[in-house]
Amino acid sequence: MTDILLVDDEKSIRTTLSLFLERQGFKVEPISDGKSAVEKLKTNFYDLVITDLKMKDVDGLQVLREAKAINPLTEVIVLTGFGTVESGVEAIKLGAYDYIQKPVDMDEFVLLIEKALERKDLKLKVEQLQTELKDKYRFENIVGKSKEMMDVFSLVFKVAPTDSTVLITGESGTGKELIARAMHENSRRKNRTFVTINCGALPENIQESELFGHVRGSFTGAIKDKRGLFQEANGGTLFLDEVGEMSLATQVKVLRFLQNGEIRRVGDNEPIFVDVRLIAATNQDLENGINEGTFREDLFYRLNVIPIKMPPLRRRRDDIPLLISYFIDKYSEKSGKKVHSISPEAEKILTGYRWPGNVRELENVIERAVILTNKNTILPEDLPSSIRTSMEIETGSDDGFDEIPLEELEKKQILKILNKYSWNQKKASEILGISTTTLWRKLKAYGIEPKKM
Repeated sequence: MTDILLVDDEKSIRTTLSLFLERQGFKVEPISDGKSAVEKLKTNFYDLVITDLKMKDVDGLQVLREAKAINPLTEVIVLTGFGTVESGVEAIKLGAYDYIQKPVDMDEFVLLIEKALERKDLKLKVEQLQTELKDKYRFENIVGKSKEMMDVFSLVFKVAPTDSTVLITGESGTGKELIARAMHENSRRKNRTFVTINCGALPENIQESELFGHVRGSFTGAIKDKRGLFQEANGGTLFLDEVGEMSLATQVKVLRFLQNGEIRRVGDNEPIFVDVRLIAATNQDLENGINEGTFREDLFYRLNVIPIKMPPLRRRRDDIPLLISYFIDKYSEKSGKKVHSISPEAEKILTGYRWPGNVRELENVIERAVILTNKNTILPEDLPSSIRTSMEIETGSDDGFDEIPLEELEKKQILKILNKYSWNQKKASEILGISTTTLWRKLKAYGIEPKKM
């Protein structure tokens, strides 16, 4: 039920309006003076305050100021007498929804109240949406207390308010997109669009069309004009994930945009200028791509204005208990189960594991454990057997690995993951933190023949 605080020092008006509003289904609390109204506002929530303007000691404008200071969502309608219209306008400037003159027209009064409450509900929904977005993506909710993550947070905090181009590097599953979103949400562009595209998921022949758009008839199937993602992101941020998978032809067009803010649709010679902040990410070694001729050196330097390197989870073990707790809470709430903690033995296993799939793999493990356990605490038996029995559990050092050639170690790891996932190359590439194209190249380099399962 809607709660209304009605403030008027004239008893007859107070009584008449109270009875009328109660008949309309509102819960009304009538108050005879401004001072008492202010005290009520300090201890109670009201959806709407209706206050007379002219009152002794504490007038309606002061009640308005206090109401807005205590709860900005509370709407205020001011009652004015003859000759006080200017004061009603002043009240609107101070935050009142509107004013209405005495004697009150009841039909107009109800309509005004309904509109004021609609605005209150709209403001509440907007505030809830903003809170939801901030909780999901805001800088503070990227979990981590390790020195490695503190260094990342410090850099993000400095870079977010600027329009500088950023290149985020790191293995798959380390949270590169979360960092990109955090920069957007903490920038001047936060109320505009954040557009993301995975370049590795697009065939080369449609990359240009997706990013820059096309005009009708520019190629077979182009039956109408199409806006590209650069135009969709105008005023906001465009996040290019797996930028190392971009074709050389598309790279040329991205370079042109970074040089002069200009894009051209496929089949169109007319330039279009867009205001877009570009953030790119990759799990590849782009400098190696330059040497191999798959990535343009000039584009690399344009993208790498502000480099941010995401540490793998095995290099930030101090964060693992925090992440475990965060994911337990998240999936307990999502599944409706009452899982509160993890046993010391299970936590020790997870803290020692090498996590080739990084934070994403840890999240999947905790989600699985929460769903499958029938207890309030996650135990070792709730963890995947591959993790419990893994020979990759670390003791805090890399002893035992230093005499194995790096290429041999990489080859063994690739074979192990491929065998574990039945030679599913897409899944293996995700766990290894490389693209499917890079995995294919490594298989070819090591002379490994793909198996069909």
